[in-house]
Amino acid sequence: CMAYVDLNPIRAKMADTPETSDHTSVQRRVSAAQDGKQPQQLFPFVGNPREPMPVGLPFQLQDYLELVGWSGRCLREDKRGAINEQLPPILERLQIDPRHWLYLNRNFESRFKSLVGTAHSVRSTCKQFGKRWAHGIRDCARY
Repeated sequence: CMAYVDLNPIRAKMADTPETSDHTSVQRRVSAAQDGKQPQQLFPFVGNPREPMPVGLPFQLQDYLELVGWSGRCLREDKRGAINEQLPPILERLQIDPRHWLYLNRNFESRFKSLVGTAHSVRSTCKQFGKRWAHGIRDCARY
């Protein structure tokens, strides 16, 4: 259901890609993920947990993005638009290395002790709060 709704702007030819489709949860999730977060207003992805089951969607954001990307490339006779077959996969378009994504999902808490985001945004926040450095800044730049 989420993928169907998130693909509506593409099917209506109002957007070319999920990450550029205004007013969709997938756009909010991608934007937040690029800052190392999940959007507060949306039900979080919690991965594939074992017992006890945390509150959230029981799969990973990467899997959802790939599902939306794959589904959006399927042409439908009753719809005007689809994701262009010539475009690279969504993680590639967003310049997210799948190995880094997987590593961060498994080791997030051990790699980042305080601030997380782009190296530029972390440096800016440090400056704003009078901090001289943040643990994990090199990992922010790397990932």
